[in-house]
Amino acid sequence: MSELFSAVDALVASRSPLPPPAERKRLRQAHGLTLDEVAAALQVRRATVSGWEAGRTEPRPPEREAYARLLKQLAELYPADTSDPAPAQDTADEHATPTDPAPAPEAATPAEPSPPSPRPGPKKAAPRTTPAAAAGTDPRFANGPLAVVDADADRQVTAYCVGGLVLDVPAKSLPALLEWTLKEAQLGAEKLHGSGKDADPLLVLTEAACRRYGLPVTLSESDRLAGRLPDGHKILKQLQRADWQLTKRGFGPWARIYRPAQGRTRQCVQLCVPSWNALDARTWGDAAQLPPAELARLLGTYARRVMTPRGSTAVTGLELMTALNPPTRASEPDETGKRHKEHRPGSLGEHPIDCAPCEAPDGHPLLADLPRFHQRGPAEMLFEEAYDWARELTDAECMRRYLVGIDVNLAFGAAANGVVVGLSQPPVHVTRPAFDPTLPGAWLVDLSHVDLSRVLVGKQWRRLEGELLPSPFTPTGERPTGPAWYATPTVAYAVELGYEVAPVEAWVRREKGKYLDAWYKRLRNAYVDTMADLGVGEKLTPGEFLEAMDGYKQRDPQMAIVLDAIKSTVKGGIGKLRERARGGGWKPGQAWPALSRATWRPDIRAAVISRARVNMHRKMVALAAATGSYPVAVLSDCAVYAADGPGPLHVLPYDAEGRTVPGSFRLGVSPGMVKHEGTQTTLWAEEVREKHGQFLNLARYIKTGEVSAKDDGE
Repeated sequence: MSELFSAVDALVASRSPLPPPAERKRLRQAHGLTLDEVAAALQVRRATVSGWEAGRTEPRPPEREAYARLLKQLAELYPADTSDPAPAQDTADEHATPTDPAPAPEAATPAEPSPPSPRPGPKKAAPRTTPAAAAGTDPRFANGPLAVVDADADRQVTAYCVGGLVLDVPAKSLPALLEWTLKEAQLGAEKLHGSGKDADPLLVLTEAACRRYGLPVTLSESDRLAGRLPDGHKILKQLQRADWQLTKRGFGPWARIYRPAQGRTRQCVQLCVPSWNALDARTWGDAAQLPPAELARLLGTYARRVMTPRGSTAVTGLELMTALNPPTRASEPDETGKRHKEHRPGSLGEHPIDCAPCEAPDGHPLLADLPRFHQRGPAEMLFEEAYDWARELTDAECMRRYLVGIDVNLAFGAAANGVVVGLSQPPVHVTRPAFDPTLPGAWLVDLSHVDLSRVLVGKQWRRLEGELLPSPFTPTGERPTGPAWYATPTVAYAVELGYEVAPVEAWVRREKGKYLDAWYKRLRNAYVDTMADLGVGEKLTPGEFLEAMDGYKQRDPQMAIVLDAIKSTVKGGIGKLRERARGGGWKPGQAWPALSRATWRPDIRAAVISRARVNMHRKMVALAAATGSYPVAVLSDCAVYAADGPGPLHVLPYDAEGRTVPGSFRLGVSPGMVKHEGTQTTLWAEEVREKHGQFLNLARYIKTGEVSAKDDGE
C-alpha cells in the first residue's frame, strides 16, 4: 500500500502547479535570489532555471515539485500587487554566466542587487522585460542576431546570446537545431532598409557543439581545400531527409541552410564554424579561442554595428552594400490591388552588367581574343591602385633624427563617402569627349604634362620640389609617359592642379549616384563608436588624441578585435567589387562565379581607390606648400616623413588654438583624419636600405621596424 501512496504522490508532484514565467522571476528577485543560488538548491544548471523563468522550458519531476514548493513559499512572503506596478528592472545580469566579460556599452547592465535583510518586507511586482524588448527591438528577434552554441560533458546544449542571455537548447540533432532556431530561439535582426530583408539568424558552433551534432571538429586536408564537407557526408544526408537545402557553396565554414520561402516567410539559418577557420585570424585575431559568452559579445557587437556576419569580413562588406541599398522595391498596387517587384532607383539593380574592356581584369571573357601572353599596358587597362612609392632621403632629411609614419583612418571608407559612381546601366563608349568631372567612368588621357613643381593649391599657384612628391596618377608614384586610362577622380584632380586635359576616348556612365554613402555612414559610425569603447573619443585636442591612442587596444582586447574587423570590412568590401577567379579549374577567358553578381563592379572599386590616392596626394601637397616637408615613402594610407622629433606633432604643425594647415593631415579619430603609425630613427632607415635595397618602402615597416627575408624577396 505504501508503494501505491508513493506512486500517487509522485503523480501529483509531476503536475505541481506553477505561476507564470514572469511571476517566477519576480518572486526570485523579490527575495534577492540569484539564478545560481536557485540552480544550486535544485541541483540543476543555471541556464535551466533561466529557461523556466523565460517560459522556454518547463521543469520536470523531481525538480518540479521542489521548484513549486520554493515559489509557493516566496508567494506567501511577496504577494503580487498589480494596482501600482513598479518599473521593470534591468535584469540582463541574471542571464550572465560567471565568466562573462563586462557587457558592451550598448547593453550595459546594473550590478547584482544586494542581498535583502533577514525579514524583508513585501515588494511590488515587476513586469517581465527582456533586454531586446526594452530597446524596442522587433519581438521576433528578442534574443539578438546570433548565438554561440556550446555543449558540456553531459551533452547538454546551451546557446549564448548577446547581452549575457543564455538559452537551453533541447535539439538533439542538427535538423532539430535548425527547427528550434526558427521556431523558438527568437534570433535574427531587422532589415537595414525598408525595401530589404531581415537578417537570418546566425549560429556559431563551438568544437563541443560540432561533436554533439556529428560534425567534424576540423576539416580534413582535402575538405579544407574544397572549402566544404564532401558530398555524401552523413550530416548532409540528415539535412536532406529533413528537407533542408544548402546553397551552392555547400556546408563549409559559413554555411547557409534553408527551405524554400513560404510566401513572405523565409526559412534560413546561417552556421559559422570557427574551428573550420570561419573566423580568420588575420581579421578576427584570437576570437575563435574565446569562451562562448565572450565570443557572443564580440560578434554581437559587430552584428549590431555593422550587420550579422555573412561570411568573411569582405563578403559581409559587400552584402552590407546591398542590405543598405536594395536592388528592388514593391511597386504601387495595380488594378487588382497587388504589388509587384520593381527596380529601385539609386541601386545597382538585380542583374550584372558588362564592364568596359579597359576595366576588365586579366582573364575576363571580354579579353578572350587577346593573345595568350599579351601584357596590357596603361593605354589598354585601367590601373587604379593604392600607393606603393618610396624615394631616397635628401641630405637635409638624413640630418634629421627620426622618421615618423602617419596613417589615415579608414582611408577607403572616407574615399567612398560622396563618390559618384555608375548605377544599373552599362557604360557608353565615346570618342574625343570633353571631360566632365561629374560623370563617372574611365578616360583615356595623357597626363604626362602635369608638372608637380608648379601646381594650384587652393586658388594660388605654388612652387614645390616636384621630384620629392609621388605622382598622383600612378600607384608607383612615377610620372606617366603617355596616354593611360584613369577613373574620373584622377582626371578631375589633374584639372584641380591647374592643368588642361584632352581625353582621347572614354567609357562613361550617365545613370549615376552616390551609391556608397549609406554604406560609409554605417561603417563610419561603427568605427567611431568602437574607438570610443577603447577610450578614444571625438573632439579631442591633438595632444589628448595622441595620449588616448597610447595603448588603446589593450583597454578592451575584444573591442580591439571588433575594430580590426570593421576596418577589414571596409577594405574587403571594396576589394570584392572586383573579385578575381579562384581555382576550380578556371581558365583565362572563361567566366567565374563573381561575374554573375550585380555587385561585381570594378569601375566602383577603381573610383574609390582613385579618390583615396588623390585625397592622400592633396594632403601631401598642402603640407609641402605650407611647411616644405615632403614624404619619403607612401604605402596605401600611410605616409612617412623625416622629423626632428619622434611624434606626429613634429611633422604636422598646430597653432595654440589647435588649427593646422588647411587641406592637410589632421590628427583625430574620424575617417580621413590621421593617427600615429610608428616612428623609427633615420639611422635605422639607412641600415635597412643598405641591407635590403635603396628603394625598399619604409612605410611598410615603420610600425615595428622589422624587415624579414620574406619581405625582402630573398
